[in-house]
Amino acid sequence: MSSFLANLKIETITFLKQPYPFYYSGKSLWVIALLISLMSFLFNYFFEPFNVYSPEHKMDFIFISLLHGLNSSLVLILLSIFFRKPSIQENWMVWQEMLLVLLFFFLVGIAQFLIRDIIYDNPNNWSIKYLLEEISNTFLVGFLFLFILIPGNFSRLWNIHSKQAGLLNKIDKDSYINHTLLKIDTPIINERFTLELDHFLFAKADGNYVEIYLKGNPIIKLLKRIPIKELELLLSPYPFIIKTHRSYLVNTKGIKKVSGNAQGYRLEFSDFKEDIPVSRNRIPNFDKTIKRLN
Repeated sequence: MSSFLANLKIETITFLKQPYPFYYSGKSLWVIALLISLMSFLFNYFFEPFNVYSPEHKMDFIFISLLHGLNSSLVLILLSIFFRKPSIQENWMVWQEMLLVLLFFFLVGIAQFLIRDIIYDNPNNWSIKYLLEEISNTFLVGFLFLFILIPGNFSRLWNIHSKQAGLLNKIDKDSYINHTLLKIDTPIINERFTLELDHFLFAKADGNYVEIYLKGNPIIKLLKRIPIKELELLLSPYPFIIKTHRSYLVNTKGIKKVSGNAQGYRLEFSDFKEDIPVSRNRIPNFDKTIKRLN
C-alpha cells in the first residue's frame, strides 16, 4: 500500500510539472471567454442548479442567467492581464493551469456575490453566508474543468503531437545544403559576419542580439548584434530555415529528433542538451516544411 501511494505521488508530481498550453491570450482568450459565458448562461437557465427563489428576483431569470455568464467572462479577461509576459506563457505547466482555474473559480464566486444587489431584492445580500454560498456554488460547478477537462485535454494534445512527431521522424531529411555562404549585415560594420548554412543549426533571440548555434563537437555558439526578425528576413530565401517559436529560428535539416508534448513539438539536435520548442500555432508550417524535405 505504501509503495502504491509513493508511486502515485511521483506520478502526480510528474504530471503536474508537464508543459501545458496557455490559452489566455490573443484570439484563444476571447474564444474561451465566449464559451464560458455561453456555457454559464445555458447551465444556469436550463438546469437551475441552485435554489431559485423567484420573488426576490429584480429581473427575469433569463437576464439573471445572462448576467452570470457575462460576469464570468469578465473575470477571466481581467485575470489574464496578470499573465501577459511571454516567458510565463511559454513555460506554462499543468499545476499552473490548475491553480489558475482554482483562482478563477474563487474570483467568479466573489464577482457573483458583488452583483447580488443588482439581481436580488434581499436585505442580507452582503452577508458572509451569501459570499460563501456564491464561492462554493462556483467551485461545485467548476470542479468538472479541474479534474476532467484539464487531464483530458492534456492527454488528447500529448497523443496528437507525439503521433505527429513520430511520423515526422520517419521522413528522411536531406542534410546536403550546397555549402551556401551567406553574408550577414549588422548595424555595426565590424560585427558583420558570414554564415555557412550547412553548419547552421538554430538561432535564439536575446533582445537585440541573437545566439547562433553551429555544428561542432561541442556545438559552436556565436553572439551577434542583430534582431532575430532581421536574421529571419535574410534567411527567408531558404525554405528549410523557419521560425518555430517567437524566439527561435531553426534549420530543419539539422534536426536529430522530433518529440511531442501537450504544448507542441520539441526538437533535438546532436551534441546539444536542450530541446528547442515548436509552438502550437507554428506546427502546420513546421509539418509542411519537414515533408517538403523528403
